[in-house]
Amino acid sequence: MTAGIALTRIPHRSMRKFKYYLLRAFLALAGLMAGSTHAQYGNLGFTQLPQVDGGKTTLFYPTLAAESPVRRGSFEFSWAAEAPPSFGNGRLIVISHGSGGSPWVHMDLSRVLVGRGFTVAFPQHQGDNGVDASSPGPESWTKRPLEVSRAIDAVASYPPLFNLVSTDRVGIFGGSAGGHTALSLAGGAWSPARFKAHCEKHLREDFSSCVGSTTLLRNDGFDGIKLWLARRIIAWRFSDETPRRHTDPRIRAAVAMVPFAADFDPESLVEPKIPLGLILASKDLSQVPKFHAEAVAKLCEPRCEILMRLPEAGHGAMLSPLPPLAPGSVAHVLLSDPPGFNRAAVIPAVHQGIADFFAHHLLPEQ
Repeated sequence: MTAGIALTRIPHRSMRKFKYYLLRAFLALAGLMAGSTHAQYGNLGFTQLPQVDGGKTTLFYPTLAAESPVRRGSFEFSWAAEAPPSFGNGRLIVISHGSGGSPWVHMDLSRVLVGRGFTVAFPQHQGDNGVDASSPGPESWTKRPLEVSRAIDAVASYPPLFNLVSTDRVGIFGGSAGGHTALSLAGGAWSPARFKAHCEKHLREDFSSCVGSTTLLRNDGFDGIKLWLARRIIAWRFSDETPRRHTDPRIRAAVAMVPFAADFDPESLVEPKIPLGLILASKDLSQVPKFHAEAVAKLCEPRCEILMRLPEAGHGAMLSPLPPLAPGSVAHVLLSDPPGFNRAAVIPAVHQGIADFFAHHLLPEQ
């Protein structure tokens, strides 16, 4: 067995705990000897697990196996597919992708988290992913927290990780619609009727939050038609006042980046049920901060933590790598980096800040 780090089944809980702390100390020392602030846990392992709804939960995890080049759509990555997991830090982070999203636009964050020893799981949110975008918005938001819980169940029952990952202290990260998921799992309660009320009052100011990425207001003669049609559809579809809540006691820390948040009951976010970190982008055109992330921050500070406020960033700061965006398209307007935003300098610091937050709240004291 190479270096004694790749573990098989550990028969006794006490022995498992002993090896856990022994190997953490070993890897931390190795990281310091290499001049690194954090221990590095090897390469990026990859697999996908089937979901009950027909989708796939994507997993990334530490491995000692060599990576190979792969291509996913327009992206080129490297990972070790179906490789045996090696010892990490024993904790799981679930990432809830944005509307119409996929794991591939969060690969840079995934690599940072795996490098810090975490296993990372991406549930494919039914009806609101890059393959099937048939039911975004409140219909998807209702199902997303349960899909996160099912992803935790899947990792807990996946034999190669059975003795390497504990699911009693899990982190949740999400951006945009995924940020809505994170806020829900931090104790937030919301309803379709609150979504409707927000959009009736602030439709022009927060248009993309209410209608998604299908069209924009362009200050021309069609704006009136777009606003009228949007109000009719929203009033027809979103009148249910039943609060949506979902609690999973395994989730112990949450980070919401540029979240959709205007439909939450404010009282439900005043006292988050778990440690909650927020990342705000001041030039977000998709989820206007004063209605969403900034509004949540005003409610919960200092009981929540502002991990970063990015003054020059837009909504697309949650994505890395950034997907190709056709010039002039709705996606380009909403997701491209504003002039002056230094992605190469800022985004790595964001990812390390997220990893630091989860390490602080999920790992044993150093």
